[in-house]
Amino acid sequence: MTQINERISALRQAMKQADLSAYIIPGTDPHASEYIADYWKEREWISGFDGSAGTVALTLEKAGLWTDSRYFLQGAEQLKDTEIELMKQGEPETLEIVPWLTSKLKKGDKVGVNAEMFSVNAYADMKTQLALSGIELVSIDLLKDIWSVRPELPKNPFFVFDVKYAGKSVSEKLVELREEMQKLHADVFVMSALDDIAWLFNIRGNDVDYNPVVIAYALVDEKTATLFIALEKITEATQKYLDENKIHVKNYSSIHSELGKISKSKSVLVDGSKFNQSLYESIPAECTKRTAMSPVFKLKAVKNKVEMNGVRKAMMKDGIALTRFFMWLEKNVGKEKLTEISISDKLRSFREAQPGFKGESFGTIAGYGAHGAIVHYKATPASDVEIKKEGILLLDSGGQYLDGTTDITRTVALGKVSKQAKRDYTLVLKGHIQLGTAKFPVNTRGSQLDVLARKSLWDKGLSYGHGTGHGIGHFLNVHEGPQNIRMDENPITLVPGMIISNEPGLYRTGEYGIRIENLVHVIPAEKTEFGQFYQFETLTLCYIDTNLVDKDILSKKERKWLNNYHKWVYKTLSPYLSEKERKWLGKKTEEI
Repeated sequence: MTQINERISALRQAMKQADLSAYIIPGTDPHASEYIADYWKEREWISGFDGSAGTVALTLEKAGLWTDSRYFLQGAEQLKDTEIELMKQGEPETLEIVPWLTSKLKKGDKVGVNAEMFSVNAYADMKTQLALSGIELVSIDLLKDIWSVRPELPKNPFFVFDVKYAGKSVSEKLVELREEMQKLHADVFVMSALDDIAWLFNIRGNDVDYNPVVIAYALVDEKTATLFIALEKITEATQKYLDENKIHVKNYSSIHSELGKISKSKSVLVDGSKFNQSLYESIPAECTKRTAMSPVFKLKAVKNKVEMNGVRKAMMKDGIALTRFFMWLEKNVGKEKLTEISISDKLRSFREAQPGFKGESFGTIAGYGAHGAIVHYKATPASDVEIKKEGILLLDSGGQYLDGTTDITRTVALGKVSKQAKRDYTLVLKGHIQLGTAKFPVNTRGSQLDVLARKSLWDKGLSYGHGTGHGIGHFLNVHEGPQNIRMDENPITLVPGMIISNEPGLYRTGEYGIRIENLVHVIPAEKTEFGQFYQFETLTLCYIDTNLVDKDILSKKERKWLNNYHKWVYKTLSPYLSEKERKWLGKKTEEI
């Protein structure tokens, strides 16, 4: 780890030259992405820590890396022999970054950040907090000169996402967007979120892991739409597509200078939670700047009929792959050496056999036994364990198909399990069913439904720490907003066309983890004298392991739901299965 300490030393030298007393390096990119290109992995380069969540802050004497409980073990291992201290977020003794800095700095000191890596909102909040202690926040990129041997930005060509899958043309989407811009009194809308750009222009790519997005910025005004993209990424076919749709193209790196040319009389809209501070500073100060949730973010969340038909096809393909995988697992566990990594690879091979498969939608979480209790566990060669014909396996996985994106969790028994495990599993299942069968009036928020998934657990003094549901993209990001179902308040109401996950769980440290996840779709229910009601349509097609169910705990209504769900799974998938596979699935979906 000498290399890490040398990098920190070089950074501190640059800090002194810039008259900075501290510097902050987050694990993000200029597009507020969940998965980022190697070029932007600044936090990983300076610290050696490669978890998905974490921020490094350092002064001229001290350095810390802040991350959450998912990464305490990994962080301790990867920071060993460096001078960076692991700061465990959520622990009572751990100060957050700004309070930690203010405890180490004095009035008049300056803290530097690369403003490209912070959203407008995050930057403003940090600036305000530091100012209370008389400390100044400065926008400066110190790593550009220190990180000399840096990976290049991806130059992969993108491809057109056919309207037969997208359901709406670019011109139709631009009309909708401009209508929303008018409502917000905006003349210009500048976009930085990669999934918003991919959706609006009907393009897809492979610039980052798991999410089929293209690295680009976009600017839309009353008459024109401009895509800022590395010109090497454009092929003859995609140039023709852009020309046909009257989409102007400018080089990715010219975004800052082009923003500076916006007429000072214009009103410019940006999404302050995603748009980076560096771009914001490039917009002429005389422009009226509006920060609001991206209109595309909201439009994209409501799937059209073509998209929904595609999602149902993707669910069928995923269900076939999962059926074959679980049948293979049951046959081979205990007979040959299987591990968390090897079964993840095998599951991928079953998905790859399906037409239109374009990759996994996230890294598979295969948590066997105690590893299942680590909510976002990712098996590594060091942690990989053998899977035996005993205990419980939690498997959270998903696929990207041209038709749509999938995300499913199943927890299965590989041998005899305890009464406690059966009770825990059945309580989670009760919550899953309660939420999945909910009926709710117009203007209901996800936070108002969250208790339905938790009540059976709460009644027994049990709970889980994660959200119950997140939105899903259409052959896009597996985690998509703005809708969700969780305890935290979110003003977005659920409307028909939204897809959301239903994934309650329970985790016993050192023993096992349980999660049952289906994707559901908001659809209209009946209209009464009390108004319009909505309900959920379950989309995911895969059996739920009844070997873990304690029938006595389920109500008659819950048993009926499970039996009907299994009838539907069997009826839908069986025409695509061999006789042997049908027989196996028939047993798994027998009535209880």
